[in-house]
Amino acid sequence: MGGPSKSALYTRCGDAGTTALADGTVVCKWSSRLEAYGAIDEANAHLGAALSRLTDDRLRDILLFLSHRLYNCSSALAQAAGPAVTAADTAFVERSIDVLDADTGPLHGFILCAGGEAASALHVARTVLRRAERQICRLYAEEDGDAELLRFVNRASDLLFAAARYASRRTGDVFWDRNCPVPGDGKDSGI
Repeated sequence: MGGPSKSALYTRCGDAGTTALADGTVVCKWSSRLEAYGAIDEANAHLGAALSRLTDDRLRDILLFLSHRLYNCSSALAQAAGPAVTAADTAFVERSIDVLDADTGPLHGFILCAGGEAASALHVARTVLRRAERQICRLYAEEDGDAELLRFVNRASDLLFAAARYASRRTGDVFWDRNCPVPGDGKDSGI
């Protein structure tokens, strides 16, 4: 009998710095397309970390929807079949932003990426998704792309900002202070 069968988790096809897209096209692992859908995948992983820390059902439902749609975007960028998102999906994201924003109130300055574990994870997901958006723009400068997908990713990062503020509403926003004083008197801070 033969030895153990090879795991389906590795293919050995990427060992030379290339990978195959869903349609079989072989591209470099640093191509614009891979950078774009890889950043969405990374943002979605951070979103998953945030979801595991949330207790608010309404926010969890909104963000779980977002996670599924981001996976659609990733799949579409990998050239899989089917549309990624619709205008109705983007409209839902916009309505969700409005609902969450109504609960947190207006901003009175720039906020730091803080506010608890869930809020911090949502801020990380937001910043990674902003990078994905920039990479999608680069990809679409090289070839035609789905305008609704780009619009959705833009709104999705806005939603993650609103969600982070909503998740930290008990502790409140941590506002940026350009002149933040040295802790203590600067001598007794233990530093």
